[in-house]
Amino acid sequence: MNKTKAPAQQKHKAFSKKNNRTKVDIPLLVLFNKPYDVLSQFTDNSTPPRPTLANYIQMPDVYAAGRLDRDSEGLLLLTNCGKTQKKISDPKFKAPKTYWVQVEGDITDDALAKLSAGVQLNDGPTLPAIAVRMTEPAIWPRNPPVRYRANIPTSWLSLTISEGRNRQVRRMTAAVGFPTLRLIRAQIGDWQLADLAPGESRTIKLRADQP
Repeated sequence: MNKTKAPAQQKHKAFSKKNNRTKVDIPLLVLFNKPYDVLSQFTDNSTPPRPTLANYIQMPDVYAAGRLDRDSEGLLLLTNCGKTQKKISDPKFKAPKTYWVQVEGDITDDALAKLSAGVQLNDGPTLPAIAVRMTEPAIWPRNPPVRYRANIPTSWLSLTISEGRNRQVRRMTAAVGFPTLRLIRAQIGDWQLADLAPGESRTIKLRADQP
């Protein structure tokens, strides 16, 4: 495997079923630490354009397997293999995803129990999850910094879910009374963020039977 820092931006083809091939000679998986405020796509039509994956990933013909919100950070997987992409991103495969979540307030045992059992959202109840209190992880400072409210403490939890609804983690913590301040995805299935710094990536050659 190799580890690379953010390269200069280059033109990247838009995703399509045609260019995201089901089978490739050498299936690759790119583990990328997506910085805050970066879109999980290679193009953006806004004026001025917002930062995208093209600012960091030079490798041709790789595409994001799933998404990570612009205001979230951490592990995003990309691949050149359509079969691999489907197994990672398709909800029916239920690849567990672990997030480190900083919330406003001191998270309670009752809130953790509710998150673990599943909470009611406006699009239905969530599946059971794994929610545990954690100490603040040894991570990079966010740019821009998180905005705190004076005299209100914050706390961290690790939350593992097997769904992929829109802004699900943020909605879950809000539903139990603890709004999310910072959200970092640390793991997808067996793949971990490990020591990747924001903007860095690691490329792995997969076996034909992976993942």
